[in-house]
Amino acid sequence: MSAATIDLPATPTPSRIWTPKRVLVTRSAADLPHTAEILRRCDAAGVGDVTMLANDRLTGLRGETERETYARSKTTLAVVVAPPSQLKPQPIPPSADWRIDLAKGCPAHCQYCYLAGSLSGPPVTRVYANLDDVLAPIATHAGRGTITSGTQARGHEGTTFELSCYTDPLGIEHVTGSLAEAVRRVGAGRYGDDVSLRFTTKFDDVAELAGLDHRRRSRVRFSVNAPDLARRFDGGTAPLAGRLSALRTLAQAGYPVGLTIAPVMAYAGWQAGYGDLLDQVGTAVAGVPDLDLTAEIITHRFTPASKDVLLGWYPQTKLEMDEDVRTQKRSKFGGVKYVYPRATMAEMRAWFTTELPSRLPAAPLLYWT
Repeated sequence: MSAATIDLPATPTPSRIWTPKRVLVTRSAADLPHTAEILRRCDAAGVGDVTMLANDRLTGLRGETERETYARSKTTLAVVVAPPSQLKPQPIPPSADWRIDLAKGCPAHCQYCYLAGSLSGPPVTRVYANLDDVLAPIATHAGRGTITSGTQARGHEGTTFELSCYTDPLGIEHVTGSLAEAVRRVGAGRYGDDVSLRFTTKFDDVAELAGLDHRRRSRVRFSVNAPDLARRFDGGTAPLAGRLSALRTLAQAGYPVGLTIAPVMAYAGWQAGYGDLLDQVGTAVAGVPDLDLTAEIITHRFTPASKDVLLGWYPQTKLEMDEDVRTQKRSKFGGVKYVYPRATMAEMRAWFTTELPSRLPAAPLLYWT
């Protein structure tokens, strides 16, 4: 399917593009059409180490130490087939009606990575080659859902599908093409006219997306944080300035855009830091016609499992993960996570619900968690 284009202002040069050192292709994925596109992109990116595996088992990821395993996995792209269990969309409140996974794993090095406690094994990035199968449920689930579909507050978004639950799809787009294909198909109405995509990113390589005929059916949210926190903890990502420049580019290209302010941290001087962030966003979107901007705010939390993994990945981290200054919160399944105490949460929420509409009146807050 060829991409229709629209007239755009000049797109800024991306500040961070991830290119894997090696690519592993499983036997089941080898002959699928989308694999050919992935390999074409990898070749164009200069990836010379491509291994066609004899079976579907990923090998050679573990090193002699945990750090070596981490480094090896983070520089590897595995082309695999999503299993049937992965093809059934799952509810994903409060973000969207349903979750669709283009990939699992992320090339970034964020020291608070929320994937640390939810993905098992070496942190390799797996991209799904059976893209037709992955996207097909968009049509079967259109009109179903409880977060946006049929609701008064967000019904105008149609049935929404979140693409960034287990990956940063823009971070790997350079060598996969999966995200652009999804945006093209949804924009063209291939799965119905009342569906839309959503994804969050910390990268800024938006040139290809900016030229697509998206029909305003894909909302691109940029994950941002107070400038000093972004510099300290968001390793391997585009700097904050690059993300905000990319946000402006896509907003000018007619995309609905958004802020995922996360993870909000109660550090010394947090009010000034987040005030600076909101002001920088205001500058970035100033003068954009027909701006459609939203905000989602997620406070920092961790689990015992994610803490253990993160300390293994980043043993020198200065990230605060002290159970003694946190409050336990239990899920309905008995899981434990550590969140800020009620008084701290109330203070932060009150500040954001005052300052967000004051500094960014065009950005309604979809949810706070």
